[in-house]
Amino acid sequence: MDSSGGVEIVVDPGRPSGRTLLADGVAQSYVDVADPRHLHFEYVRRMADVVDLATPPGAPMDALHLGGGALTLPRYVGATRPGSAQLVVERDAGVVELVRRDLPPPPPGVRVEVADARDAVAAAPPARYDLVLADVYRAARMPGHVASVEFAAEAARVLRPDGILLVNVTDLPPLVFTRARVATLRAVFADVCVVADRRMLRGRRYGNVVLVAARRAGRLPVGRLAARVARDPVPGRVLHGPALDEFVAGARPGTDASLGVGAAGGTLP
Repeated sequence: MDSSGGVEIVVDPGRPSGRTLLADGVAQSYVDVADPRHLHFEYVRRMADVVDLATPPGAPMDALHLGGGALTLPRYVGATRPGSAQLVVERDAGVVELVRRDLPPPPPGVRVEVADARDAVAAAPPARYDLVLADVYRAARMPGHVASVEFAAEAARVLRPDGILLVNVTDLPPLVFTRARVATLRAVFADVCVVADRRMLRGRRYGNVVLVAARRAGRLPVGRLAARVARDPVPGRVLHGPALDEFVAGARPGTDASLGVGAAGGTLP
């Protein structure tokens, strides 16, 4: 175990090659140093399922990761899609230093920058990425400046026409925050779906929901994704089309103004 400013990496007692990144005692990332294809957390497996189905198997992609943690998904993409070019943006320099020091280096093609997620997206050229993955939290809350329609529009701008946005949302019943985030993405993207544990969608537990959005209508592999997540050790469900309409009914998109985001992109106090 090693630590840096409330962040530490611990060995998984049940899997000697497993390493968990903790922030103030809360698990943030999990990496298997012997097998980057092993994904411990269910929401990470769901995000990887989308990556697997988004383009032909093994095809390299250009990916932007907003929120780095222990680089679980960059390592997975590097192992399953050699030759991919990936930029990881992590706001916490202490996390970057700890991961660099105590975990294996990331695969070739992965660059890590210390920066704010929204600033990084705003600075990226248009149509630069096949995939944008957003897992951005501060004190267990998603900052407003990465939850707004304006941010979603910037993410859409940096995606290629067939590009896909993945967002990890942490929520609890009755999933009010998730519904608003889905409404926000639907205000910008032509195709959106939700992937989550069935129990969570029934309002029976706290956890993670994965939102998937594409610029082009019909782009998301909904049928194959539903079949894949149904076979997961923690079975999931996909909401799309009429089922998603029902889920989101009444929720309103969040804007910079409604979420208290200042002109410079930061959330107002």
